[in-house]
Amino acid sequence: MLDVQAINQYYGGSHTLRGVSLSLQKGDCLALLGRNGVGKTTLLKCLMGVLPVSSGSVVFNGEDISRLAPHQRAARGIAYVPQGRDIFSRLTVEENILMGMATKPAAAARRIKGEIFELFPVLKSMLARRGGDLSGGQQQQLAIARALVAEPKLVILDEPTEGIQPSIIKDIANVIKLLRERGDIGILLCEQYFDFARQLADQFVVLSRGEVVAAGDKTEIDGDDVRSHLSV
Repeated sequence: MLDVQAINQYYGGSHTLRGVSLSLQKGDCLALLGRNGVGKTTLLKCLMGVLPVSSGSVVFNGEDISRLAPHQRAARGIAYVPQGRDIFSRLTVEENILMGMATKPAAAARRIKGEIFELFPVLKSMLARRGGDLSGGQQQQLAIARALVAEPKLVILDEPTEGIQPSIIKDIANVIKLLRERGDIGILLCEQYFDFARQLADQFVVLSRGEVVAAGDKTEIDGDDVRSHLSV
């Protein structure tokens, strides 16, 4: 589904990504791990087209999308839940969700909303509340819901557990598990916490200073080695 080959990216004089490659199959979850500041979010923004790549390629479902704009990548089925959530704080929960399904016909929108409320039942009781009035965990659920209502083929989650209370982390993990079980969507999960990622991911890629320093599936990856790249 996703094939990234030798991505290089520069920010001013800094070489932020150094020949990064990864691949993700339909129905799988790939965990992108690393400390703060190693290039994880930069890589995700390159995949979405928010940041340009200097060299290398991003191929999605057989099409080279390396030069496409973010909205064109979204139209091809890539959804992005950024670090910090970036919900529309002045819009209601319902309006935030509707923003994610702006291109859907009314009948499909009703069906999708019903499915989203099964995944995030707490949102159904908060439809009239403004996004900015929700707790951090509720905002994270709303951000994921807003991405999923677009019915993406690939969803990119940038540190969905950051600053979230344990009960909500468990709910988010359950949603990711349900999506994996469906088998029709790829999940790219960016995380700092190996234990959270290990229960969800099929494949792992570890970044350090903009480079891939470890990669493999859950039977190959060395937990102690991964943790050594995550600890401060």
